[in-house]
Amino acid sequence: MGGACSRKRNQQVDEDSVHRGVSGRYCKSGSSKWLGTSFSRAAADIKQGKGKCPSLMELCVYKIREDINRHSTFSMLPRDISQQIFNELVYSQTLTEASFEAFRDCALQDLELGEYPGINDSWMDVISSQGSSLLSVNLSGSDVTDSGLIHLEDCKNLQALNFDYCDQISDHGMERLSGLSNLTSLSFRRNNTITAQGMSAFSGLFNLVKLDLERCPGIHGGLDHIKGLTKLESLNVNCCNCITDGDMKPLSGLINLKGLQISSSKVTDYGVTFLKALNKLTLLNMEGCHVTLACLDSLSALSALLYLNLSRCKLTDDGCEKFSELRTLKVLNLGFNEEISDAVLVHLKGLKNLETLNLDSCRIGDEGLVNLAG
Repeated sequence: MGGACSRKRNQQVDEDSVHRGVSGRYCKSGSSKWLGTSFSRAAADIKQGKGKCPSLMELCVYKIREDINRHSTFSMLPRDISQQIFNELVYSQTLTEASFEAFRDCALQDLELGEYPGINDSWMDVISSQGSSLLSVNLSGSDVTDSGLIHLEDCKNLQALNFDYCDQISDHGMERLSGLSNLTSLSFRRNNTITAQGMSAFSGLFNLVKLDLERCPGIHGGLDHIKGLTKLESLNVNCCNCITDGDMKPLSGLINLKGLQISSSKVTDYGVTFLKALNKLTLLNMEGCHVTLACLDSLSALSALLYLNLSRCKLTDDGCEKFSELRTLKVLNLGFNEEISDAVLVHLKGLKNLETLNLDSCRIGDEGLVNLAG
């Protein structure tokens, strides 16, 4: 009983994000050998009279949760059982800093503490005690600071880190991440203190597959530090109004990039020219960018492009004939381009793979819709 469990972590581009302008949340597969479902949900079903019978293991975990203050350590338990107890405490919002101490040296793999109240640097010592077993940590919305990140330096097998909305982490703290070469997913959404200098810590994260820097207004010039991360598949810099055409040039060599989100940036048609070599790009979100339909000259070279968001770009009909070259498109969002008219639809009728078309607030009439029939 017990022992390590291996698993794969699969990353994918969130197809819905072309509409929302955001990227999907990182997902983790369960590591338990014994429990097929979450006990917390089973317990809730029992309380609500749904009749689902929990397993003996689930009942034990439930009892431990009720008597958590009687337990000083779980380090003698098999890792998967400790993980189940931890997950139940988090789910039920009963985990405290004091009870978290019982998980010291438990070799936990996943610490999903996103938006959990009260998380700060004082929790980091127990987090770091998981050592090489630790694979993912979500501390989004916490009060962890630069000093707290020091504790992660010895967790060399970390694959996923989420520090969204952690506004007390700066460039200095990011230096502590430079040695975590096994990272595949890293998220720092809505951070006003990160700059291009701090992003130099990313240059050695060669296994990075997903990077999320949405709403980070100080990162202009920082993308130059990720130009060597050729395994990168998803990059989100939505709502970073500091991003310009020059920031697109370092992306030209990211040959495995599948999802790029640059909405509400200052990228223009010229910046889009640097994307022509991204032959695996399937999703491109340019909502609110300063582009014209001249950018379609560059986009027509993207042979794998499936999802394109050009909403709120103040587009006109000029150059709309170039849409006919985007033959692979499945989803096209042209919403809130109030100068687009029926003329555009003439050039969309040949897009046989198109499944979803958003023309919200465009000047489209009945005559134009005829082109979409059949």
